[in-house]
Amino acid sequence: MKDLDSEKENLAAFLHNQFALESSITAEGLELKTDNVETYSVVRMVTKFIHHKNLSNKYWVSAENNVVKINKFTHEKKAKENKHPVTPSMIKHGW
Repeated sequence: MKDLDSEKENLAAFLHNQFALESSITAEGLELKTDNVETYSVVRMVTKFIHHKNLSNKYWVSAENNVVKINKFTHEKKAKENKHPVTPSMIKHGW
């Protein structure tokens, strides 16, 4: 993801420090240098990193064909509705 390019080095350091996984930064993302790690394990590790960085409200992690992807949520902005709208006063003043 373009907006997560600055986090590539942080993710590589997180994977190295927390899980002893060696990785290299490429143009497409991170490439793990080990083959003995299951894809679902890497998904869990990357999900922990996303939660650690407080990015879980913007991004989610998926696995497709032994590739772990970080996807951005596509929320549509909802117009805020007042749950208890104030009705106009029906009182007539007798002045």
